[in-house]
Amino acid sequence: MGLAADCTLEESLAILLSREVRDSETSACGALSFIPAAGLLLAEATHASHGEIVILDSAAYNPFVSQKDFHYLAQRGQLDLFFISAIEIDQEANFNLHLIGDPDAPDVRMAGQYGTGLLYYAVPRIVLFRTKHDRRTFVEKVDYISGAATSPENIARRTKEIRVITPMAVLGLNDRTRRLELVSIHAETSLGEVQANTGFDLAAKGEVPVTPPISVEELATLRTVVKWRMIETDTYADL
Repeated sequence: MGLAADCTLEESLAILLSREVRDSETSACGALSFIPAAGLLLAEATHASHGEIVILDSAAYNPFVSQKDFHYLAQRGQLDLFFISAIEIDQEANFNLHLIGDPDAPDVRMAGQYGTGLLYYAVPRIVLFRTKHDRRTFVEKVDYISGAATSPENIARRTKEIRVITPMAVLGLNDRTRRLELVSIHAETSLGEVQANTGFDLAAKGEVPVTPPISVEELATLRTVVKWRMIETDTYADL
């Protein structure tokens, strides 16, 4: 990944996701979302101690009786950041969690989603993430739109910022063009490599910033404080 020699892929992504969490906000991830869950706990332990974090299906970080209550929180405008993974992401930041191939006769049918499409409209900041950066993931047009990043002018939505974090780069949705653009490239990764592994034109002009390197402190906190916090709270303690 090029961010830190001693980091695993999962550790690197968790640290990058943690940087997206802001203090005094409410940030969340879904059930069985191990990487963003670690990122949320890392943010709580470092720079966002006054924020509120939600990890669905975690006894210590899930205050809701049902997932409906969580979605009502977002609809009331009380959720600031949500992390989403996806099978496909296209140049307009639409994502696919449902199927691959012809929608009428798909090659692969996946589990789909429970409420993620709603959250894509209701949460101000969305961070999509993937453990791979390749042309199978980053496609010109998704086979099925599970969540659309842009709405018609007469449709109200609260989403203001969409980012994508991968093992190669950070991308962001341009407010004007409504296309994904490079925000930064991870160390030891070139623009050519990122473009070669992306199924649409990133339209990068000039020098692209390098993602700030992972610090010794971030990695040490993840491996100690966050690890033990997960064990103590039974949040994915078996991993």
